[in-house]
Amino acid sequence: MEVANETVIKKPKRLTSVVWNHFERVRKADLCYAVCVHCNKKLSGSSNSGTTHLRNHLMRCLKRFNYDVSQLLSAKKRKKENTLTIANISYDEGQRKEEYLKPTIVKYEPEQRKDEVFNVQSSWFDQDRSRLDLARMIILHGYPLAMVEHVGFKVFVKNLQPLFDVVPNSTVELSCMEIYGKERQKVHDMLSKLQGRINLAVEMWSSPENTNHVCMMAHYIGDDWKLQKKILNFVTLDSSHTDDLLSGVIIKCLMDWDIGSKLFAVRLDDFSTNDDIVLRIKEQILENKSRLSNGQLLDVRSAAHVLNSIVQDAMEALRVVLQKIRGTVRYVKSSQSIQGKFKEMVLQTGINSQKNLVLDCPIRWNSTYLMLETAIEYRNAFCQLPDLDLDLALSDEEWEWASSITGYLKLFVEIINVFSSNKCPTANIYFPEICHVHIQLIDWCKSPDNFLSSLAAKMKAKFDKYWSKCSLSLAVAAILDPRFKMKLVEYYYSQIYGSTALERIKEVSDGLKELFSTYSICSTLMDQGSALPLGSLPSSSNDGRDRLKGFDKFLHETSQSQTAISDLEKYLDEPVFPRNCNFNILNWWRVHTPRYPILSMMARDVLGTPMSTVSQESAFHAGGRVLDSCRCPLTPETRQALICTHDWLRIQSDDPGPSSSHYALPLYVETN
Repeated sequence: MEVANETVIKKPKRLTSVVWNHFERVRKADLCYAVCVHCNKKLSGSSNSGTTHLRNHLMRCLKRFNYDVSQLLSAKKRKKENTLTIANISYDEGQRKEEYLKPTIVKYEPEQRKDEVFNVQSSWFDQDRSRLDLARMIILHGYPLAMVEHVGFKVFVKNLQPLFDVVPNSTVELSCMEIYGKERQKVHDMLSKLQGRINLAVEMWSSPENTNHVCMMAHYIGDDWKLQKKILNFVTLDSSHTDDLLSGVIIKCLMDWDIGSKLFAVRLDDFSTNDDIVLRIKEQILENKSRLSNGQLLDVRSAAHVLNSIVQDAMEALRVVLQKIRGTVRYVKSSQSIQGKFKEMVLQTGINSQKNLVLDCPIRWNSTYLMLETAIEYRNAFCQLPDLDLDLALSDEEWEWASSITGYLKLFVEIINVFSSNKCPTANIYFPEICHVHIQLIDWCKSPDNFLSSLAAKMKAKFDKYWSKCSLSLAVAAILDPRFKMKLVEYYYSQIYGSTALERIKEVSDGLKELFSTYSICSTLMDQGSALPLGSLPSSSNDGRDRLKGFDKFLHETSQSQTAISDLEKYLDEPVFPRNCNFNILNWWRVHTPRYPILSMMARDVLGTPMSTVSQESAFHAGGRVLDSCRCPLTPETRQALICTHDWLRIQSDDPGPSSSHYALPLYVETN
């Protein structure tokens, strides 16, 4: 064969490198060329030239079709300990959806030569798959959609995979909506099959553009007895939204997800939110159905929110004192010479503290607590500072106020840390902490100082409003902790209510029995094949085709209630479980489900109630949750899709398993 007087050299034996599968070696006179079979470009083909330049050409040859660059290149045989391999990857779409790809351990050699490359088998480039992977990456990590328009990103992708056509912003947005639709259907199917009930948490968000948003999350304990939560909707509210609009948004969310019949509790962030919102939800969603415990467990408010609100009252009362302390700390830290004088005052007054003075961030009140705590330790040194502006000097009375309120803040910091740091915040953890706050507020109200007692009275009035709504829910959750049962309620109520404690304890006991009776009736109806959802009593409507429906309820109440009550009594009569730090309440109930079949159903729903949902990042933030700026310009539909899908994919990534959808092979790098 000849090509323009160029003689093709027949290969008498297999060439060493696989790059020769894509080049023909030809000779012209005394020169040897390597001609690319894809673009006919001629490169040096002499044996002294090696193959590195041929590999580089293949990486840039854009006329190859349906080839992945990685499959064109192969390293020469190396010693076994220096081999870098990745498990076979199959991009069959059906397999990717059904099978979980386990991570491969990769050994990394720091001294590895640059010309030694990965060996990837059976890898084919897929534009659509790569487009969806890009969208999934943007969703999972919260990257802005506009990143695909960035020059640096385009250059990086083109060098990494020349065959990939970088898609515009609008196409990525459509891909994100496509992923959202598929993931939403998965969540919907999962919730419809859930045996237990669902709690809805409603959180209010703001944005830099002064728009309001409502985030709705489903909290529940799954069939595997693990606490779960999923964002269902993120809705942008009209600027003139009212309570009627908010209740309508919540009802629409429940209807869209078809979880109205599974609803157990609605938790609102703000304890002062109009009660009419929850009443409207009850009327619309639970119409003609008996509500659990007369609706008392349906309406709960965030414990962390009420504590934050109480703290803001304390901050406002101490506002003038805080301004003086901030000014004093700022003055001390203003120059090296003043800091030197301050250290002299510390030594002269005999202060042994090693803490550094800190200036607070006013919107994060835990930093204000740290500033106060440190300043109080250096009180005597502050008083001895020369040249301090008289306007910044605190009187003895103001120092006493600061010291007392710092003690209040310390309690709230400790309690909110308990709430926000718990990785499995089941409802039973809140009762003892909230009761301790209640007892302390009663004690603070007895202060002989009028300023402190009036402040404590204002804080307690706000707390009492929360307590009236949520005390029964908190107490029932604590009773379902086998380490406490009724004993913890008796212990705290005797301190809170004194002579009327027995009456209050009986109210809790009656509420517990009423709730349990509802579950026992539902359990009987389910055993009889009734399609009623758990927690709903049969309708009182007259049906001519079955005039004995009411008889079923009568029969249960007269002949089965004693057996059902005995299930609860059996649990309460048995000794409490020993307290230990490694106790897992959900695992305990999972193991004891056969012993308490009805009570365990109730425990699963009660313990899954979100009494407070606060992340560590926002636990002490005075301004509430704020939407990040890159999400603000998006349409409400796209914003909701990105936020919800991010939550669903993040949960999958945090808890990988056979049922999770993973579209990339994770690699763990092991360094020798």
